[in-house]
Amino acid sequence: MAAEGASASGEQTVRVDVWIWSARLTKTRSQASAACRAGHVRVNGDRVKPAQSLRVGDQVRIFHAGRERIVVVSKILRKRVGPPVAVQAYVDNSPPPPPKEFTAPAAVRDRGAGRPTKRDRRELERLHGGRPKP
Repeated sequence: MAAEGASASGEQTVRVDVWIWSARLTKTRSQASAACRAGHVRVNGDRVKPAQSLRVGDQVRIFHAGRERIVVVSKILRKRVGPPVAVQAYVDNSPPPPPKEFTAPAAVRDRGAGRPTKRDRRELERLHGGRPKP
């Protein structure tokens, strides 16, 4: 009955995982479903399951690929569309990605420098933030 009432009023809904996939926020629908199940997707501030209904005007926060995206739904999509059409389906309020120059420098040793000393190993540990992985 609830579905009939929603369709009678003309309000369209779609599953969250389907919309995230069709709006090209994730590469696959299974990634979108996994993000929902893991609690990385919030709609209007609440964690949601993959089958949660999504309406126009809802705010979707998704943490995917090391970045948080904050979008407001402006168009309901049921099928995956091209990138120019997908961008029109939401308003992006995401913070800009961090510049690439702020990444941690990789530890580079000169070729032929020999085995690292204990002091070198301790500096590497400090650089990596803990004990080195075996």
